[in-house]
Amino acid sequence: MTHIYKVLQTLLLVVLLTACGKTAFDVPSSYEERATQADIYPDYKDITIPVNIAPLNFMTEGTEGLVVTLQGSKGEALTASGIDRIDMDTTQWRSLLQANAGGKINVTVYTMEGGKWFRYVPHHLDVAEAIDPYLSYRLIEPGYELYRQLGIYQRCLENFTQTPVYENNRSYSQADNHCINCHNFRNYDAERMLFHVRANHGGTVLIDGDKARKIQIKNPNILASGVYPSWHPTKNRVCFSTNQTGQTFHMYHAEKIEVVDTNSDLILYDADKNEVRNILSTDYFETFPCWAPTGDRLYFCAANVPQAANLPDSLRARAITATYTKIRYNLWSMPYDAERDTFGIPTLEIDAEAREKSITFPRVSPDGRYVLYALGDYGQFHIWHKSSDLWVKDLQTDSCYALTEANSNDVDSYHTWSSNGRWIVFSTRRMDGNYTRPFIAYFGKDGRARKAFCLPQRDPEHNVLLLKSYNVPELSRNAVQVSTATLYDVIYNTDGDTATYVGEPRTDGITGATSHQ
Repeated sequence: MTHIYKVLQTLLLVVLLTACGKTAFDVPSSYEERATQADIYPDYKDITIPVNIAPLNFMTEGTEGLVVTLQGSKGEALTASGIDRIDMDTTQWRSLLQANAGGKINVTVYTMEGGKWFRYVPHHLDVAEAIDPYLSYRLIEPGYELYRQLGIYQRCLENFTQTPVYENNRSYSQADNHCINCHNFRNYDAERMLFHVRANHGGTVLIDGDKARKIQIKNPNILASGVYPSWHPTKNRVCFSTNQTGQTFHMYHAEKIEVVDTNSDLILYDADKNEVRNILSTDYFETFPCWAPTGDRLYFCAANVPQAANLPDSLRARAITATYTKIRYNLWSMPYDAERDTFGIPTLEIDAEAREKSITFPRVSPDGRYVLYALGDYGQFHIWHKSSDLWVKDLQTDSCYALTEANSNDVDSYHTWSSNGRWIVFSTRRMDGNYTRPFIAYFGKDGRARKAFCLPQRDPEHNVLLLKSYNVPELSRNAVQVSTATLYDVIYNTDGDTATYVGEPRTDGITGATSHQ
Protein backbone atom coordinates (compact mmCIF):
# COMPACT_ATOMS: atom_id res chain seq x y z
CA MET A 1 0.00 0.00 0.00
CA THR A 2 2.85 2.37 0.82
CA HIS A 3 4.30 1.87 -2.67
CA ILE A 4 0.94 2.54 -4.32
CA TYR A 5 0.50 5.69 -2.22
CA LYS A 6 3.91 7.01 -3.33
CA VAL A 7 3.09 6.36 -6.96
CA LEU A 8 -0.22 8.20 -6.64
CA GLN A 9 1.55 11.13 -5.01
CA THR A 10 4.04 11.27 -7.88
CA LEU A 11 1.26 11.14 -10.48
CA LEU A 12 -0.61 13.97 -8.75
CA LEU A 13 2.56 16.06 -8.67
CA VAL A 14 3.13 15.51 -12.39
CA VAL A 15 -0.44 16.54 -13.22
CA LEU A 16 -0.15 19.72 -11.15
CA LEU A 17 3.21 20.71 -12.58
CA THR A 18 2.10 20.01 -16.14
CA ALA A 19 -1.00 22.11 -15.61
CA CYS A 20 1.25 25.00 -14.57
CA GLY A 21 3.18 24.69 -17.85
CA LYS A 22 6.29 23.18 -16.25
CA THR A 23 8.09 19.91 -16.86
CA ALA A 24 7.18 17.08 -14.54
CA PHE A 25 10.71 16.89 -13.15
CA ASP A 26 13.76 19.12 -13.17
CA VAL A 27 17.22 17.75 -13.94
CA PRO A 28 18.26 16.09 -10.64
CA SER A 29 20.88 17.96 -8.64
CA SER A 30 21.90 14.82 -6.79
CA TYR A 31 21.97 11.29 -8.15
CA GLU A 32 23.89 8.04 -8.16
CA GLU A 33 25.99 7.19 -11.21
CA ARG A 34 25.38 3.98 -13.10
CA ALA A 35 28.09 2.38 -15.22
CA THR A 36 25.81 1.43 -18.11
CA GLN A 37 23.63 3.18 -20.66
CA ALA A 38 19.91 3.36 -19.87
CA ASP A 39 17.62 0.58 -21.05
CA ILE A 40 15.18 2.50 -23.25
CA TYR A 41 12.47 1.40 -25.69
CA PRO A 42 12.77 1.66 -28.61
CA ASP A 43 16.54 1.41 -28.72
CA TYR A 44 17.62 4.86 -29.92
CA LYS A 45 21.14 4.67 -28.51
CA ASP A 46 24.23 5.55 -30.57
CA ILE A 47 22.49 5.88 -33.92
CA THR A 48 22.68 8.13 -36.98
CA ILE A 49 19.48 10.07 -37.65
CA PRO A 50 18.16 12.37 -40.40
CA VAL A 51 18.17 16.08 -39.67
CA ASN A 52 14.42 16.18 -40.34
CA ILE A 53 13.22 13.14 -38.37
CA ALA A 54 10.41 13.40 -35.79
CA PRO A 55 11.31 13.34 -32.06
CA LEU A 56 12.72 10.03 -30.86
CA ASN A 57 10.35 9.59 -27.94
CA PHE A 58 11.14 6.60 -25.75
CA MET A 59 10.01 4.85 -22.59
CA THR A 60 11.52 3.02 -19.64
CA GLU A 61 10.19 0.25 -17.44
CA GLY A 62 9.52 0.43 -13.69
CA THR A 63 10.53 4.06 -13.21
CA GLU A 64 8.86 6.67 -10.99
CA GLY A 65 10.45 9.55 -12.86
CA LEU A 66 12.38 10.06 -16.09
CA VAL A 67 14.46 13.04 -17.23
CA VAL A 68 16.48 13.34 -20.43
CA THR A 69 18.87 16.10 -21.47
CA LEU A 70 20.07 16.49 -25.07
CA GLN A 71 23.12 18.68 -25.68
CA GLY A 72 24.24 19.48 -29.21
CA SER A 73 27.94 19.59 -30.11
CA LYS A 74 27.25 22.81 -32.07
CA GLY A 75 25.02 24.36 -29.43
CA GLU A 76 21.41 24.30 -28.22
CA ALA A 77 19.93 21.85 -25.75
CA LEU A 78 16.63 20.24 -24.88
CA THR A 79 15.25 18.82 -21.65
CA ALA A 80 12.17 16.62 -21.32
CA SER A 81 10.69 14.51 -18.53
CA GLY A 82 7.87 12.19 -17.55
CA ILE A 83 7.09 9.21 -15.36
CA ASP A 84 8.19 6.37 -17.65
CA ARG A 85 8.19 7.94 -21.12
CA ILE A 86 9.38 11.04 -22.91
CA ASP A 87 7.29 13.25 -25.22
CA MET A 88 9.67 15.89 -26.57
CA ASP A 89 8.54 19.27 -27.81
CA THR A 90 8.56 19.02 -31.61
CA THR A 91 9.61 22.65 -32.19
CA GLN A 92 12.54 22.43 -29.77
CA TRP A 93 13.58 19.08 -31.22
CA ARG A 94 13.55 20.42 -34.77
CA SER A 95 15.61 23.45 -33.73
CA LEU A 96 18.14 21.21 -31.96
CA LEU A 97 18.59 18.98 -35.00
CA GLN A 98 18.91 21.85 -37.46
CA ALA A 99 21.50 23.55 -35.28
CA ASN A 100 23.54 20.34 -35.10
CA ALA A 101 23.33 19.11 -38.70
CA GLY A 102 26.54 17.22 -39.37
CA GLY A 103 27.27 17.17 -35.66
CA LYS A 104 26.47 15.11 -32.61
CA ILE A 105 23.93 15.24 -29.80
CA ASN A 106 24.78 13.75 -26.42
CA VAL A 107 21.82 12.25 -24.57
CA THR A 108 21.85 11.82 -20.80
CA VAL A 109 19.11 9.82 -19.10
CA TYR A 110 18.09 10.10 -15.43
CA THR A 111 15.61 7.73 -13.79
CA MET A 112 13.95 7.73 -10.39
CA GLU A 113 13.62 4.31 -8.80
CA GLY A 114 12.58 3.74 -5.20
CA GLY A 115 12.53 7.48 -4.65
CA LYS A 116 16.19 7.83 -5.69
CA TRP A 117 17.66 9.36 -8.86
CA PHE A 118 20.22 7.64 -11.07
CA ARG A 119 22.25 8.97 -13.98
CA TYR A 120 23.32 6.68 -16.82
CA VAL A 121 26.26 6.75 -19.19
CA PRO A 122 25.26 9.10 -22.04
CA HIS A 123 24.55 7.87 -25.55
CA HIS A 124 24.76 9.95 -28.72
CA LEU A 125 22.90 10.78 -31.90
CA ASP A 126 24.81 11.63 -35.09
CA VAL A 127 22.78 14.10 -37.19
CA ALA A 128 23.13 13.44 -40.93
CA GLU A 129 21.45 14.42 -44.21
CA ALA A 130 17.69 14.67 -44.58
CA ILE A 131 15.44 11.76 -45.48
CA ASP A 132 12.48 12.01 -47.85
CA PRO A 133 9.66 13.37 -45.69
CA TYR A 134 6.95 10.81 -46.50
CA LEU A 135 6.77 7.08 -45.88
CA SER A 136 3.85 5.07 -47.26
CA TYR A 137 2.95 1.58 -46.11
CA ARG A 138 0.15 -0.91 -45.76
CA LEU A 139 -1.16 -1.86 -42.31
CA ILE A 140 -2.41 -5.44 -42.21
CA GLU A 141 -2.83 -8.35 -39.83
CA PRO A 142 0.33 -10.46 -40.10
CA GLY A 143 -1.56 -13.65 -40.92
CA TYR A 144 -3.07 -12.30 -44.17
CA GLU A 145 -6.17 -14.44 -43.62
CA LEU A 146 -8.72 -11.69 -44.31
CA TYR A 147 -8.86 -8.74 -46.70
CA ARG A 148 -10.93 -6.46 -44.48
CA GLN A 149 -9.68 -3.68 -42.24
CA LEU A 150 -6.48 -2.92 -44.08
CA GLY A 151 -5.30 0.22 -45.76
CA ILE A 152 -2.47 2.14 -47.40
CA TYR A 153 -1.29 5.07 -45.29
CA GLN A 154 1.27 7.84 -45.55
CA ARG A 155 3.26 9.11 -42.60
CA CYS A 156 5.11 12.41 -42.46
CA LEU A 157 8.51 11.49 -41.02
CA GLU A 158 9.07 15.06 -39.83
CA ASN A 159 6.21 14.73 -37.34
CA PHE A 160 3.72 12.06 -36.29
CA THR A 161 0.95 12.73 -38.80
CA GLN A 162 -0.45 9.62 -40.46
CA THR A 163 -3.20 9.94 -43.09
CA PRO A 164 -4.99 7.23 -45.07
CA VAL A 165 -4.42 7.01 -48.81
CA TYR A 166 -7.12 4.36 -49.08
CA GLU A 167 -8.84 1.96 -46.67
CA ASN A 168 -10.93 -0.98 -47.79
CA ASN A 169 -14.15 -2.24 -46.21
CA ARG A 170 -13.88 -2.20 -42.43
CA SER A 171 -16.52 -4.90 -41.93
CA TYR A 172 -16.97 -8.10 -43.88
CA SER A 173 -19.06 -7.79 -47.02
CA GLN A 174 -19.30 -10.58 -49.57
CA ALA A 175 -20.12 -8.09 -52.31
CA ASP A 176 -17.43 -5.52 -51.52
CA ASN A 177 -14.65 -7.54 -49.91
CA HIS A 178 -11.34 -6.70 -51.59
CA CYS A 179 -7.62 -6.50 -50.97
CA ILE A 180 -5.24 -3.65 -51.77
CA ASN A 181 -1.51 -4.12 -52.22
CA CYS A 182 1.75 -3.37 -54.05
CA HIS A 183 1.69 0.44 -53.98
CA ASN A 184 4.56 2.01 -55.88
CA PHE A 185 5.76 5.51 -56.85
CA ARG A 186 7.51 6.74 -59.95
CA ASN A 187 10.95 8.07 -59.05
CA TYR A 188 9.99 9.01 -55.44
CA ASP A 189 7.24 11.29 -56.74
CA ALA A 190 3.80 10.68 -55.21
CA GLU A 191 2.21 12.50 -58.16
CA ARG A 192 2.56 9.22 -60.04
CA MET A 193 1.47 6.22 -58.00
CA LEU A 194 -0.21 2.87 -58.47
CA PHE A 195 -1.63 0.05 -56.38
CA HIS A 196 -3.62 -3.11 -57.02
CA VAL A 197 -7.14 -4.03 -55.97
CA ARG A 198 -7.78 -7.77 -55.73
CA ALA A 199 -11.01 -9.79 -55.52
CA ASN A 200 -14.16 -7.65 -55.80
CA HIS A 201 -13.72 -4.30 -57.59
CA GLY A 202 -10.38 -5.64 -58.84
CA GLY A 203 -7.94 -3.80 -61.09
CA THR A 204 -4.84 -1.62 -60.96
CA VAL A 205 -5.35 1.98 -59.85
CA LEU A 206 -3.12 4.58 -61.54
CA ILE A 207 -2.80 7.97 -59.84
CA ASP A 208 -1.78 11.16 -61.64
CA GLY A 209 -1.81 14.11 -59.22
CA ASP A 210 -5.33 14.43 -57.82
CA LYS A 211 -6.84 12.15 -60.49
CA ALA A 212 -7.09 8.37 -60.65
CA ARG A 213 -8.25 5.67 -63.02
CA LYS A 214 -8.54 1.89 -62.97
CA ILE A 215 -7.03 -0.39 -65.59
CA GLN A 216 -7.31 -4.11 -66.25
CA ILE A 217 -4.16 -5.95 -67.29
CA LYS A 218 -5.68 -9.22 -68.40
CA ASN A 219 -5.14 -11.12 -71.62
CA PRO A 220 -4.88 -14.78 -72.67
CA ASN A 221 -1.32 -14.06 -73.89
CA ILE A 222 -0.06 -13.12 -70.44
CA LEU A 223 0.13 -15.34 -67.39
CA ALA A 224 -2.05 -13.27 -65.03
CA SER A 225 -2.61 -9.69 -63.95
CA GLY A 226 0.30 -7.44 -63.03
CA VAL A 227 1.73 -8.06 -59.55
CA TYR A 228 5.06 -6.58 -58.37
CA PRO A 229 5.61 -3.20 -60.11
CA SER A 230 8.45 -0.88 -60.97
CA TRP A 231 7.92 2.49 -62.71
CA HIS A 232 10.41 3.47 -65.37
CA PRO A 233 12.20 6.60 -64.05
CA THR A 234 11.61 8.76 -67.16
CA LYS A 235 8.98 7.04 -69.31
CA ASN A 236 5.35 6.49 -68.38
CA ARG A 237 5.85 2.73 -68.39
CA VAL A 238 5.66 0.11 -65.67
CA CYS A 239 7.34 -3.26 -65.57
CA PHE A 240 5.31 -5.84 -63.67
CA SER A 241 5.92 -9.40 -62.76
CA THR A 242 2.85 -11.49 -63.44
CA ASN A 243 2.58 -14.31 -60.92
CA GLN A 244 0.45 -17.31 -60.11
CA THR A 245 0.82 -17.10 -56.36
CA GLY A 246 -0.45 -19.28 -53.54
CA GLN A 247 0.02 -19.73 -49.80
CA THR A 248 0.73 -22.87 -47.81
CA PHE A 249 0.10 -23.07 -44.07
CA HIS A 250 2.26 -25.21 -41.80
CA MET A 251 1.06 -26.71 -38.53
CA TYR A 252 4.46 -27.38 -36.93
CA HIS A 253 6.97 -25.31 -38.92
CA ALA A 254 8.35 -22.26 -37.10
CA GLU A 255 7.48 -20.17 -40.15
CA LYS A 256 3.74 -20.78 -40.35
CA ILE A 257 3.05 -19.42 -43.83
CA GLU A 258 4.92 -19.89 -47.07
CA VAL A 259 4.09 -17.85 -50.17
CA VAL A 260 5.08 -19.62 -53.40
CA ASP A 261 4.76 -18.94 -57.10
CA THR A 262 3.72 -21.73 -59.42
CA ASN A 263 4.69 -19.59 -62.41
CA SER A 264 5.81 -16.01 -63.06
CA ASP A 265 6.85 -13.83 -66.02
CA LEU A 266 7.72 -10.18 -66.72
CA ILE A 267 5.44 -7.81 -68.64
CA LEU A 268 5.66 -4.15 -69.66
CA TYR A 269 2.71 -1.75 -69.45
CA ASP A 270 2.64 1.54 -71.39
CA ALA A 271 0.38 3.93 -69.45
CA ASP A 272 0.20 6.47 -72.27
CA LYS A 273 -1.03 3.92 -74.82
CA ASN A 274 -2.77 1.55 -72.37
CA GLU A 275 -0.87 -1.34 -73.93
CA VAL A 276 0.79 -4.38 -72.36
CA ARG A 277 3.24 -6.93 -73.70
CA ASN A 278 5.44 -9.75 -72.48
CA ILE A 279 9.09 -9.12 -71.73
CA LEU A 280 10.13 -12.59 -70.56
CA SER A 281 7.89 -15.65 -70.67
CA THR A 282 10.11 -18.69 -70.12
CA ASP A 283 10.37 -21.88 -68.08
CA TYR A 284 12.17 -19.79 -65.47
CA PHE A 285 10.18 -17.95 -62.80
CA GLU A 286 10.95 -14.23 -63.30
CA THR A 287 9.78 -11.79 -60.63
CA PHE A 288 10.49 -8.57 -58.66
CA PRO A 289 11.55 -6.21 -61.49
CA CYS A 290 13.43 -3.02 -60.67
CA TRP A 291 14.69 -0.31 -63.03
CA ALA A 292 18.11 1.27 -62.70
CA PRO A 293 17.78 5.02 -62.01
CA THR A 294 19.03 5.80 -65.52
CA GLY A 295 16.25 3.65 -67.00
CA ASP A 296 18.62 1.78 -69.31
CA ARG A 297 18.72 -1.51 -67.37
CA LEU A 298 16.12 -3.69 -65.71
CA TYR A 299 17.02 -5.88 -62.72
CA PHE A 300 14.90 -8.86 -61.70
CA CYS A 301 14.98 -12.18 -59.88
CA ALA A 302 14.57 -15.55 -61.59
CA ALA A 303 14.55 -19.19 -60.51
CA ASN A 304 15.06 -22.36 -62.48
CA VAL A 305 12.29 -24.76 -61.35
CA PRO A 306 12.69 -27.96 -63.38
CA GLN A 307 10.31 -29.90 -61.12
CA ALA A 308 7.47 -27.69 -62.44
CA ALA A 309 8.31 -27.93 -66.13
CA ASN A 310 5.60 -29.28 -68.41
CA LEU A 311 3.26 -30.14 -65.55
CA PRO A 312 -0.42 -29.20 -65.62
CA ASP A 313 -1.54 -26.63 -63.07
CA SER A 314 -3.14 -29.29 -60.86
CA LEU A 315 0.19 -31.09 -60.43
CA ARG A 316 2.50 -28.09 -60.70
CA ALA A 317 1.36 -26.53 -57.41
CA ARG A 318 1.77 -29.83 -55.57
CA ALA A 319 5.27 -30.40 -56.97
CA ILE A 320 6.41 -26.91 -56.00
CA THR A 321 4.89 -27.08 -52.51
CA ALA A 322 6.66 -30.39 -51.87
CA THR A 323 10.06 -28.91 -52.83
CA TYR A 324 9.69 -25.22 -51.90
CA THR A 325 12.87 -25.17 -49.80
CA LYS A 326 14.86 -26.12 -52.91
CA ILE A 327 13.62 -23.19 -55.03
CA ARG A 328 16.17 -20.40 -55.14
CA TYR A 329 16.21 -17.13 -57.09
CA ASN A 330 19.23 -15.46 -58.67
CA LEU A 331 19.67 -11.78 -59.54
CA TRP A 332 19.59 -10.90 -63.25
CA SER A 333 19.60 -7.75 -65.34
CA MET A 334 19.11 -6.82 -68.98
CA PRO A 335 19.68 -3.63 -70.98
CA TYR A 336 16.78 -1.49 -72.16
CA ASP A 337 16.59 1.06 -74.97
CA ALA A 338 13.83 3.44 -73.86
CA GLU A 339 13.51 5.20 -77.21
CA ARG A 340 13.19 1.98 -79.20
CA ASP A 341 11.40 0.21 -76.36
CA THR A 342 13.58 -2.89 -76.72
CA PHE A 343 15.37 -5.17 -74.26
CA GLY A 344 18.76 -6.84 -74.71
CA ILE A 345 20.20 -10.16 -73.57
CA PRO A 346 19.89 -10.91 -69.81
CA THR A 347 22.99 -11.05 -67.63
CA LEU A 348 23.39 -13.12 -64.48
CA GLU A 349 24.40 -10.64 -61.78
CA ILE A 350 24.52 -12.91 -58.71
CA ASP A 351 24.36 -16.70 -58.68
CA ALA A 352 22.81 -17.12 -55.24
CA GLU A 353 21.64 -20.64 -56.02
CA ALA A 354 25.24 -21.83 -56.23
CA ARG A 355 25.61 -20.73 -52.59
CA GLU A 356 22.30 -22.34 -51.58
CA LYS A 357 20.75 -18.90 -51.08
CA SER A 358 17.89 -16.98 -52.70
CA ILE A 359 17.57 -13.30 -53.65
CA THR A 360 14.44 -11.12 -53.65
CA PHE A 361 13.43 -7.43 -53.73
CA PRO A 362 16.34 -5.88 -55.68
CA ARG A 363 16.50 -2.08 -55.45
CA VAL A 364 19.16 0.06 -57.16
CA SER A 365 20.57 3.07 -55.32
CA PRO A 366 19.77 6.50 -56.83
CA ASP A 367 23.40 6.96 -57.90
CA GLY A 368 23.27 3.61 -59.72
CA ARG A 369 26.20 2.09 -57.82
CA TYR A 370 24.56 -0.40 -55.44
CA VAL A 371 21.86 -3.03 -55.69
CA LEU A 372 20.20 -3.59 -52.33
CA TYR A 373 18.49 -6.96 -51.96
CA ALA A 374 17.19 -9.46 -49.41
CA LEU A 375 19.09 -12.74 -49.16
CA GLY A 376 17.51 -15.80 -47.55
CA ASP A 377 17.86 -19.57 -47.58
CA TYR A 378 15.16 -20.26 -50.16
CA GLY A 379 12.05 -18.95 -51.90
CA GLN A 380 10.94 -15.51 -52.98
CA PHE A 381 8.79 -14.09 -50.17
CA HIS A 382 11.40 -13.23 -47.58
CA ILE A 383 9.12 -11.23 -45.30
CA TRP A 384 8.30 -14.65 -43.75
CA HIS A 385 11.87 -15.98 -43.61
CA LYS A 386 13.96 -15.51 -40.47
CA SER A 387 17.06 -16.25 -42.56
CA SER A 388 16.50 -13.06 -44.58
CA ASP A 389 19.12 -10.30 -44.30
CA LEU A 390 19.89 -7.16 -46.29
CA TRP A 391 22.81 -7.35 -48.72
CA VAL A 392 24.24 -5.08 -51.39
CA LYS A 393 26.14 -5.61 -54.59
CA ASP A 394 28.64 -2.87 -55.48
CA LEU A 395 28.24 -2.58 -59.24
CA GLN A 396 31.63 -0.87 -59.55
CA THR A 397 33.59 -3.67 -57.88
CA ASP A 398 31.19 -6.63 -58.33
CA SER A 399 31.56 -7.34 -54.59
CA CYS A 400 28.58 -8.50 -52.49
CA TYR A 401 28.32 -8.17 -48.72
CA ALA A 402 25.81 -8.09 -45.90
CA LEU A 403 24.72 -4.84 -44.25
CA THR A 404 25.72 -6.33 -40.91
CA GLU A 405 25.25 -3.13 -38.93
CA ALA A 406 21.59 -2.88 -39.96
CA ASN A 407 20.63 -6.56 -39.91
CA SER A 408 19.19 -8.55 -37.01
CA ASN A 409 18.61 -12.15 -35.96
CA ASP A 410 15.05 -12.00 -37.24
CA VAL A 411 13.43 -11.10 -40.56
CA ASP A 412 14.96 -8.14 -42.41
CA SER A 413 13.38 -7.81 -45.82
CA TYR A 414 11.41 -5.36 -47.95
CA HIS A 415 13.38 -2.12 -48.40
CA THR A 416 13.47 1.23 -50.13
CA TRP A 417 16.17 3.85 -50.74
CA SER A 418 15.82 7.54 -50.02
CA SER A 419 16.08 9.73 -53.11
CA ASN A 420 19.51 11.02 -52.00
CA GLY A 421 20.79 7.47 -51.43
CA ARG A 422 21.79 8.13 -47.84
CA TRP A 423 18.95 6.24 -46.13
CA ILE A 424 17.22 2.90 -46.37
CA VAL A 425 13.89 1.98 -44.82
CA PHE A 426 13.06 -1.71 -44.47
CA SER A 427 10.67 -4.16 -42.84
CA THR A 428 11.87 -6.21 -39.88
CA ARG A 429 10.41 -8.42 -37.18
CA ARG A 430 13.27 -7.87 -34.74
CA MET A 431 11.08 -6.23 -32.09
CA ASP A 432 8.89 -9.23 -31.27
CA GLY A 433 9.29 -11.85 -33.99
CA ASN A 434 5.67 -11.52 -35.14
CA TYR A 435 4.90 -8.03 -36.45
CA THR A 436 6.89 -6.16 -39.07
CA ARG A 437 7.93 -2.63 -38.17
CA PRO A 438 9.73 -0.13 -40.42
CA PHE A 439 13.34 0.55 -39.42
CA ILE A 440 15.55 3.31 -40.78
CA ALA A 441 19.30 3.04 -41.33
CA TYR A 442 21.91 5.45 -42.65
CA PHE A 443 23.83 4.26 -45.72
CA GLY A 444 27.24 5.90 -45.83
CA LYS A 445 29.36 6.91 -48.79
CA ASP A 446 31.60 4.00 -47.80
CA GLY A 447 28.82 1.60 -48.82
CA ARG A 448 28.16 0.53 -45.24
CA ALA A 449 25.04 0.89 -43.15
CA ARG A 450 24.79 2.25 -39.63
CA LYS A 451 22.73 0.89 -36.74
CA ALA A 452 19.03 0.88 -37.68
CA PHE A 453 16.29 2.42 -35.54
CA CYS A 454 12.52 2.08 -35.35
CA LEU A 455 10.09 4.56 -36.93
CA PRO A 456 9.45 7.18 -34.19
CA GLN A 457 6.00 7.40 -32.63
CA ARG A 458 4.41 10.07 -30.44
CA ASP A 459 3.77 7.39 -27.81
CA PRO A 460 6.57 4.78 -27.93
CA GLU A 461 4.17 2.15 -26.57
CA HIS A 462 2.36 2.35 -29.92
CA ASN A 463 4.90 -0.18 -31.23
CA VAL A 464 3.68 -2.67 -28.64
CA LEU A 465 -0.06 -2.01 -28.83
CA LEU A 466 -0.51 -1.89 -32.63
CA LEU A 467 -1.63 -5.37 -33.70
CA LYS A 468 -0.89 -4.84 -37.39
CA SER A 469 2.19 -5.21 -39.54
CA TYR A 470 3.73 -2.43 -41.62
CA ASN A 471 3.97 -3.78 -45.15
CA VAL A 472 5.84 -2.44 -48.23
CA PRO A 473 7.42 0.77 -46.86
CA GLU A 474 8.03 3.24 -49.71
CA LEU A 475 9.64 6.69 -49.42
CA SER A 476 8.52 9.72 -51.43
CA ARG A 477 9.56 13.34 -51.68
CA ASN A 478 5.97 14.58 -51.44
CA ALA A 479 2.55 13.52 -50.21
CA VAL A 480 -0.13 11.68 -52.16
CA GLN A 481 -2.63 14.34 -53.30
CA VAL A 482 -5.53 12.30 -54.60
CA SER A 483 -8.45 12.17 -52.15
CA THR A 484 -9.74 8.99 -50.60
CA ALA A 485 -13.18 9.92 -51.97
CA THR A 486 -11.80 9.93 -55.51
CA LEU A 487 -10.20 6.53 -54.99
CA TYR A 488 -13.41 5.09 -53.53
CA ASP A 489 -15.33 6.30 -56.57
CA VAL A 490 -12.82 4.83 -59.03
CA ILE A 491 -12.59 1.50 -57.22
CA TYR A 492 -16.29 0.97 -56.50
CA ASN A 493 -17.91 2.61 -59.52
CA THR A 494 -15.66 1.90 -62.51
CA ASP A 495 -14.78 -1.37 -64.20
CA GLY A 496 -11.46 -0.12 -65.55
CA ASP A 497 -10.01 0.17 -69.04
CA THR A 498 -8.66 -3.11 -70.41
CA ALA A 499 -5.10 -2.82 -71.69
CA THR A 500 -4.49 -3.87 -75.28
CA TYR A 501 -2.03 -6.72 -75.72
CA VAL A 502 0.73 -6.07 -78.28
CA GLY A 503 3.81 -7.94 -79.44
CA GLU A 504 4.84 -11.54 -79.04
CA PRO A 505 6.08 -13.43 -75.99
CA ARG A 506 9.84 -13.56 -75.71
CA THR A 507 10.88 -17.10 -74.91
CA ASP A 508 14.66 -17.05 -75.52
CA GLY A 509 14.96 -15.19 -72.17
CA ILE A 510 17.41 -16.71 -69.75
CA THR A 511 18.82 -19.36 -72.08
CA GLY A 512 22.26 -18.44 -73.38
CA ALA A 513 22.52 -15.35 -71.20
CA THR A 514 25.84 -13.78 -70.22
CA SER A 515 27.18 -13.64 -66.68
CA HIS A 516 29.02 -11.24 -64.37
CA GLN A 517 29.98 -14.15 -62.11
